[in-house]
Amino acid sequence: AGCSAMIKAILVFNNHGKPRLSKFFEYYTEDMQQQIVRECFQLISKRPETVCNFLEGGSLLGGNDAKLIYRHYATLYFVFCVDSSESELGILDLIQVFVESLDRQFENVCELDLIFHVDRVHYILDEIVMGGMVLETNMAEILTHVEAQTKLEKQEGSLLASAGIKTGGKLAF
Repeated sequence: AGCSAMIKAILVFNNHGKPRLSKFFEYYTEDMQQQIVRECFQLISKRPETVCNFLEGGSLLGGNDAKLIYRHYATLYFVFCVDSSESELGILDLIQVFVESLDRQFENVCELDLIFHVDRVHYILDEIVMGGMVLETNMAEILTHVEAQTKLEKQEGSLLASAGIKTGGKLAF
C-alpha cells in the first residue's frame, strides 16, 4: 500500500478539547481532521494522570496500526499520532524537545503563545518534524535555526519599512 509517514499527525489541544495546533502528515479532509481531534481528545482526556502516556490510536487513525503518544502540561495536551512501529519513549522525548523549544522561544510557553504566534510555533515544529519524519532533536540546533529565521524576518521588515511599505507585521507580496 506504499510507504506511509511514521508520524501521522501532531495535535495540541487544551483541557476542553479546543485545538491549538494541528498538523497532519497524511491527507484527511477538514471534517475528518476535526473528527480525529475530537476522538483523540475523548480517548486521552478521560485517562487518569497515573497511567502511561500512550494508547491505541483510535478507529479514525487506523486502530491497532496507530498509537497516540502524549504529554499533558498545565492546560495543554501535546499529542503525536504515530504508526505502531514508532518508539513510544523516542516520541515522548520528541514531545519534550518540542515543548522545551517552545518554552525557550516564548519564555514559559502558554496557550496564548500558540494562538498569537502560530507562525513561529509551526516554524519550530517544522525544524523538528517534516513530512512525518523526525528531522532534528537537538534543541540548540532548533533554536539556532528559529533565531536565524526571526532575524531574517526582522531584516525584511526593516527593508520594507525603509521602502515605505506598510505591512502590519506581515510581509506584503
